[in-house]
Amino acid sequence: MLPRRTLLALPALLPRRGHAQARPTLVAAFSILGDMARQVAGEDAPIRVLAGPEADPHSFQPRPSEAEAIRGAGLVLRNGLGFEPWLDRLLRATRFAGPVVTATAGITPLPAEPGHGHGAGAPDPHAWQDVRLAQSYARAIAEGLAAAEPGRAPAIRAAEAAWIVRLAALDAWVRDRIATVPAERRVMVTSHAAFGYFAQAYGVRVLAAQGIAADGQASAAQVAALIRQIRAERITAVFIEGQRSRAVLERLAADAGVAARGRLYADTLSPPEGPAPGYEAMVRHNLGLIVPAMLG
Repeated sequence: MLPRRTLLALPALLPRRGHAQARPTLVAAFSILGDMARQVAGEDAPIRVLAGPEADPHSFQPRPSEAEAIRGAGLVLRNGLGFEPWLDRLLRATRFAGPVVTATAGITPLPAEPGHGHGAGAPDPHAWQDVRLAQSYARAIAEGLAAAEPGRAPAIRAAEAAWIVRLAALDAWVRDRIATVPAERRVMVTSHAAFGYFAQAYGVRVLAAQGIAADGQASAAQVAALIRQIRAERITAVFIEGQRSRAVLERLAADAGVAARGRLYADTLSPPEGPAPGYEAMVRHNLGLIVPAMLG
């Protein structure tokens, strides 16, 4: 028989059920990246989103709680291409030394529209608007997660592969829907230039009342020229994109004699109860507005 002291010590020596090693917290810069990470990391992964649903990632102002989240992160996920300079400043301020995954790594960016706050030669950061490029996001995120959690790498890679299949089907669906619109009607007006990749990928012409930066300001002459173009081409696909641009677009649409055809989601997701709680839902919501509006 074992001595009493040995018997009392046994529970401390045995592995404890339910006390598995905690998974590292992934911090995502904004809501779209947060959802993408969830598709790859799994529902039980600890993910903290800094600029959450309905928050404008362009103008987001981090609070002390965001700095604390960075300090406790096992991995930080950013878009890159100059989209979230506030995050770069936050990483420097917190002296974060952990891994940082740039989701647009390997993507050849489109140039941003000149004169809209991003400087000459600046890239357009909204690459996720091309669903094919979202597959590149999935690969970059999975690679970063697998390196951070090597024990879960097979599950991460399996989730990546399954999501890429869904994204390929989504891309085909977008193309089929756009194909129902005559080529001359594939034109739309939004508030700021967040749909450049969408335009190039799917053969749509996008006119923006403001520039690529959400706080860009169009001149009176630019707005007047856009109103004349809407009238001349009889453009019917005019959309609000973001709450800050609502007044600008509604006034422009009224002056052009057309009605704004709803709210598109470009830089942020909606809350869970909204029409765009995830990336795939966002794409389907936007197409559900864009195609009927272009058809007039």
